Amino acid sequence: MAAIQIFGKLKCFDTKKALRFFKERGIAVHEVDILRKGLSAGEYRSVMSAVGGDMNTLIDVSSKAYQKHHIAYLASAQAVEDKLFDYPELYKTPIVRNGRRATVGYAPEVWKEWLREDS
Repeated sequence: MAAIQIFGKLKCFDTKKALRFFKERGIAVHEVDILRKGLSAGEYRSVMSAVGGDMNTLIDVSSKAYQKHHIAYLASAQAVEDKLFDYPELYKTPIVRNGRRATVGYAPEVWKEWLREDS
């Protein structure tokens, strides 16, 4: 199995559940505080590709930041991307990467499949 990376927020319950999921299975995890580090452009492209290329999958529409930054009213995809890079609190978490594969949000069924495929 490739190294698991979990981009999350310290206070996010789904991030905590994702960390526990891998820990209980003895899988090493590299945890990244998305609020401090964000996603690099390369990480962003990799995750976007893995989740079907839809940037909206990455956005937490229920967050206060979504309302605060008026994401629903931005005219272009580039403007939304710029906001994501500037305000990482907009990301839906956890973002879990396993090599070129990735999930957004709590997805234990997908992670179990990864474990079966990689064993």
